[in-house]
Amino acid sequence: MAEEQLVTFSLGSEEFGVNIMLVQEIIRIPPITRVPKAPSYVEGVINLRGNVIPVVSLRNRFGMDRVEETDLSRIIVLQVEAKVFGIRVDGVTEVLRLDSEAIEPPPPVALGMDSQFIRGVGKIGDRLLILLELEHIMGES
Repeated sequence: MAEEQLVTFSLGSEEFGVNIMLVQEIIRIPPITRVPKAPSYVEGVINLRGNVIPVVSLRNRFGMDRVEETDLSRIIVLQVEAKVFGIRVDGVTEVLRLDSEAIEPPPPVALGMDSQFIRGVGKIGDRLLILLELEHIMGES
């Protein structure tokens, strides 16, 4: 039986998951430098050990209300294809394994989010985990 290892995180009351193979690291939020004329969902760039990395606000990208940063807020640094970027999340929950049989295709309504960002929905007991398709997060669409 195939399984995926996921890093799970929260945005408000929703729980999301990304494939752990795409995650380079998880960091506390450093100072973010704003970039003029960047798309609204790009918060700016950070300096991570000499590398300049763009940071995407997933709340903004998904049309959610902005909230204040807390002690649990993190940036998950990802490498998707050749792009390295960070996503700002409200908190990282855990790392878990999920059987492929527990993953269903995204519902037609796509939970009010743009369906291009959703790869599927994972079921873990009573919890539902929205699995993200990260190739489009940095895209213009």
